Parts: sequence; C-alpha cells; structure tokens
Amino acid sequence: MVRRPVTLHEVPVNIDISVVPNDVREFLADADRRIDAWMAEQARKKPLAFVPSDFEIVYSALHDIAERHLAPGRSLLEWGSGFGVIACMATWLDFDPHGIEIHRDLVGQAEQLAEDHELPAQFHYGSFVPRDGEALTDAVPESHWLESGRPVYDDIGLSIDDFDVVYAYPWPGEEEVTSAIFEHYAQTDALLVSYHGYEGLLVRRKG
Repeated sequence: MVRRPVTLHEVPVNIDISVVPNDVREFLADADRRIDAWMAEQARKKPLAFVPSDFEIVYSALHDIAERHLAPGRSLLEWGSGFGVIACMATWLDFDPHGIEIHRDLVGQAEQLAEDHELPAQFHYGSFVPRDGEALTDAVPESHWLESGRPVYDDIGLSIDDFDVVYAYPWPGEEEVTSAIFEHYAQTDALLVSYHGYEGLLVRRKG
C-alpha cells in the first residue's frame, strides 16, 4: 500500500480523459513512438529502468487542478522526468514546468521532444534529492541510487519550495522517501501528484 504521511492530506480530483484535447493526443502519440523506439534500442544495450506513466490520466488530474485552482500557483516540477512528457503536457494547462532527471540521455530526449513541439518546458540533469536530503533517503535503502546524481537546485536557482505542484512516479519502495522529501521541503499548500501504477494516482496537499 502507498504510505500517506499524516501531514499530507489527500485531495480528490476528477479523472476524465475526455478532457485531453486532440493536439495533446497527437503529441502523446509522437512521444509514445519515441519512447518505444528508445526502449527497443536500449534492449540491445544495457537497459535503463524506465516505465512511463499513464499520460492521459495525469493530464486529466492536472487539468482538474488547474480548472479548480487547487494549487497555490502554476509552477510544476517533475521528479524523474524521463522523456519529459508530463512537464511538456503541463504547458497546455499554462503551468511553468521543470523536470529533473538522473539519466543524462533521457534529459536529451526530453529536451528534443520539447523543442520539436515548441513547448517551453525546461529539463535539468541531476538528482531531485536536495544537497542536505540524504538523511531522508538513508532510512530507505532502495532509494540510495537517487543520490547518485548531483543536486541541481543551486544550478537552476530554484528550490523545491518554489514549486506549487510536484509530480513523481516513485518505484516500489520509494513512495516513503518521495513523500518525505516533499513533506520536508515543499511550501505549505503545495500539491504532490504521484502515480503508483495499478494503485492509481494520488494528489496530496502539504499542511
């Protein structure tokens, strides 16, 4: 089961994929083609662990957050952004999105996807764990690999508490540390949107 820290309060959102517009669906079709081609290439090499979210469900949740003004603002940070699809989609909803990714090749893929579709999402290479956040990962051995990249917040001149919405798709065993980092560093009233595979999508508010 997904752990729910007591200071993170679940926020119900409406999931209705019919709100996904045609231009977003066309974008997602292109993103899916690129992801499939990249994964086929990786299968011939040493594969990276990469599992995409259900993008239409996430778009629907972000759409409801935007329509009902559930977040304090429109800045969005995608942790472990991979191909950057979530951050790119968020631009259709007038979010100001950034993505952080620990695999350099995926940062390049995300930047190319955004450039080809003329979307103003920004992507950064490194770890989303803050420089002083190792104590939060130490309690969860499965999450130690998250520290292997350099923290990027100093480089981009932003910190976690500058963002109104944080999106994450934690691997099994990483739910606790993802929630703990958000709980510790995010601004009050910020939203953590997290996708958990078969367990679905959660939206939680800090404070």
